[in-house]
Amino acid sequence: MKFTDGYWQMRPGVSILQPKDIDGFERDGDDLVVHAPTSPITSRGATLNRSSLTIRLSSPIENVIGVSIAHHLGSADQGPVFELADENPSVRIETPGSGDAVFASGALEARIGAEGPWRLDFVADGRVITSSDARSVGAIQTPEGAYVREQLAMGVGETIYGLGERFGTFAKNGQSVDIWNEDGGTASEQAYKNVPFYLSDAGYGLFVDHPGAVSFEIGSEAVSRAQFSVPGQELTYYVVYGATPKDILERYTALTGRPAEVPAWTYGLWLSTSFTTNYDEATVMSFIDGMAEREIPLSVFHFDCFWMRAFHWSDFVWDPAMFPDPQGMLARIKAKGLRVSAWINPYIAQRSHLFEEGRKLGYLVRRADGSVWQWDMWQAGMALVDFTNPDAVRWFQDKLRALLGDGVDAFKTDFGERVPTDVVWHDGSDPKRMHNYYTQLYNKAVFELLESERGEGEAVLFARSATAGGQHFPVHWGGDCESTFVSMAESLRGGLSLGMSGFGYWSHDIGGFEGTPDPAVFKRWVAFGLLSSHSRLHGSDSYRVPWAFDDEAVDVTRQFTRLKMSLMPYLARAAREATLRGTPIMRAMALEFPGDRAVSGLGTQYMLGESILVAPVFSAEGDVDVYLPEGQWTQLLTGETVTGGSWRREKHGFDSLPIYVREGSVVPFGAETGGPEYAWADGVTVKLYALPDGYDQTIEVPGGTGAATEFRVRRQGSEISVTAGAGAGSWNVDTGGTAHTHSGPGTLTVALADGGSSSGSD
Repeated sequence: MKFTDGYWQMRPGVSILQPKDIDGFERDGDDLVVHAPTSPITSRGATLNRSSLTIRLSSPIENVIGVSIAHHLGSADQGPVFELADENPSVRIETPGSGDAVFASGALEARIGAEGPWRLDFVADGRVITSSDARSVGAIQTPEGAYVREQLAMGVGETIYGLGERFGTFAKNGQSVDIWNEDGGTASEQAYKNVPFYLSDAGYGLFVDHPGAVSFEIGSEAVSRAQFSVPGQELTYYVVYGATPKDILERYTALTGRPAEVPAWTYGLWLSTSFTTNYDEATVMSFIDGMAEREIPLSVFHFDCFWMRAFHWSDFVWDPAMFPDPQGMLARIKAKGLRVSAWINPYIAQRSHLFEEGRKLGYLVRRADGSVWQWDMWQAGMALVDFTNPDAVRWFQDKLRALLGDGVDAFKTDFGERVPTDVVWHDGSDPKRMHNYYTQLYNKAVFELLESERGEGEAVLFARSATAGGQHFPVHWGGDCESTFVSMAESLRGGLSLGMSGFGYWSHDIGGFEGTPDPAVFKRWVAFGLLSSHSRLHGSDSYRVPWAFDDEAVDVTRQFTRLKMSLMPYLARAAREATLRGTPIMRAMALEFPGDRAVSGLGTQYMLGESILVAPVFSAEGDVDVYLPEGQWTQLLTGETVTGGSWRREKHGFDSLPIYVREGSVVPFGAETGGPEYAWADGVTVKLYALPDGYDQTIEVPGGTGAATEFRVRRQGSEISVTAGAGAGSWNVDTGGTAHTHSGPGTLTVALADGGSSSGSD
C-alpha cells in the first residue's frame, strides 16, 4: 500500500506518526525496549499530549533480530500466528549513556542512535547491510483504518527476491506486492503462495511476522527503500543475516520450518487423468499400459476432480458410474508398480453427504449469525471445513483415512485460497489473519495424516496454496498456467521465486493447464518438467499422454524421464540439502552464484542442485540464450566442454537443451533408468568434471532401496583416485567419456595424462 504523494507529502486523508526522539532504553529479559516519542522532547511539558512508539528488539534464533513497532499495545491478541522457532540464543545488549545502543545476536548487530531522530542500522561483517531512518517508521492513519509501516534502505544495485511464488519479473525491484492468497492463475499479479519474506543480495532476508495481509513496496514508493506495512497498531519483522544467500535461507527455514523429506517414488513421472476430460477405468488403464508399451517409466497415476461425482465435491466417494470397483481398480494399478494420487479440496458442496454431517457437528465455517457460510463459486452451495476446530480436523482426516485404506498413496490438496473474511472461526481467530493462514492448517491436516499412516519420510502432498511455513508440507505445484511458451517461462519464474522463499520442492503442469499445447510446446515443456524436482503431466480439458501429440513427443518423454531416473543419486543428495538447510533443489542462479552480477534477476535458467545448470528452451525453433558463469562447463548430453563467463546463443532440437555441469563437480549417475526406486549406489557411475589439482572431497551416494556408499575423490597432478567405503558394490568412475569399473570397497586410480589408463586395488 502506498501512503505518500511523492517524496514530501502524504496522500489526502493520510496522517503519520514517526519517531522524532529517543526517551530511553530498557532491558526486558533478553529483549531491548526503545521508547520513541513522535515529537522532540524539549521540556517536561513536551511529554504531554504526545504519541510515543514502543519498539522492541528480540532474537528467536542466532543471527536473526526481530523488531516490533507498536503505537498502541492494547489490541486484542487474536490468532492465528506463525509457528516460529525460539532457541533462546545468547544476545549482547548495550544501553549507553551516550552513543549507540546495541542489540546483537551472533554476527548480526542492530545499532540505534541514543538521541533522535530515529536511526536503526543492521550491521554484519563490519558493514551496514540495511537501515531504518527518521522517514522509515510510521504509525499511519488512513480513511480505511490504521497501519504500521517500515522501510529498509536499498543500496545501489541491490536486488530483492522471493515473496512467495510470483510469476512476474523475477527480481522484485520496482514492484508492489500484496501478500494475499488468490486463485488468479499464473498470468496475473496474484499468487497462490504468498510468503511475507524476501531475500536481498545485500546479505540479509526480511520476514514480516503477520499471517494476514502484508503490503510490500519494493522501491515502488520510495525508490531507495523496501517498504512493508500491515493493518493495525503493531508490526513485527525479522532481519535474517547470512554470509551467503544459502545461509540466509538456512536461518529463515530454521525459524519457520524446513521442507520435510519426501519418498523416492515421488521423483518419478506422474500422469494425470486431466481435469474435465472423460475417463473411466478403461481409459486409465489404457494410459498406464500405453506408457509401458512405449517404454516410458511411470511412477504415479493421479485421479483429478471427476473421480467423484459432479456437484458432490468433496464427498470422497468414487463415481460408481465410472468406477464401479474402485478398490479393485486401485489394486490393479498398484500391481503394475505404480502409486496413486487423488484430488481433494477443503470445500464441501451442499449436495455432498458431508455437508449435512459437517453442519450438524459444527465442523463448517459459520457466519456471525450462526449460519453456515456458503456461496456458489466452484461448487453449488459449497461450505468450508473449519480446521481451527480439532474435532473437524479429525473428522476430515478420517474421511481421507478410508481412501488410504483403499490404496491411495498421496493427495493433491487443491485450492485453499478462496477463504472468506466475513466469518467466525471455531477458535476465535481473526478472519482477516486467517485468510492466508487457512492453507497452512489444511495442508498440515492432510500431511500429518499421511505421516501417521505411512511413516515419517513417506508423506507427500501435491499442494497449490501456501504461506510462510508451508514448505514443511511438500510438494507444491505452480497452479493454472496456459499452454504456451510464455506461460512456461512465467511458471519457471514462479518456481524460482518460491525457492527463494524457503520452499525446497516445486512442480508444474507439463504442457500447461489451460488449453492444449501444440507439439512443440509440449516437447519443450517435457524437457523442462523432467529436469524439475517433481514432474507431472496434467491438463484441463485435454489429455497429456505424449502420443496425443506426435511420435517424437513419445521419444522425448522417454529420453528425459530416463535421464531423470539416472540422476536419482544426485537428486537425492540435493533433496537432503533441502531438508537439512532449506536450500531448494531448483536454485536460482543468484542463489548458487551470488558474486556474479550477471545473474542478478536472471529467471530464465536455474541450477538443478549445486552442479547442473538447466536452461529451458522457450521456442519451437530451438533458439536459446544461456549464461554460463566463469569456469569450464561440460554439456551433460554431449560431453562438449566450453569456457564460461559470458552469454551463449545455442540452437537445440527437441531431444536437447542446454544442460551444463560446472567444473569441480562430482555427479553420481545411477545404473537404472526404469524408475526412481532402486539401489542408487549399486552400479553407480561417479562422473568427474574438471576437478582442480588438490581436490579432496568425500561424497555420499544415498542408498535408495540399498545401502549408501561413501566415495573419497582426490586429484594430485595428473592422477585421480576414487576410494569406495565399506559396503560398496559395483561402481564406475568416468573422467570424461571413458568409464573405469571397480567392485567392492577399494581404490580406483586414473592417470589423466595418458588418456585415462586405470588401476584398482582393494
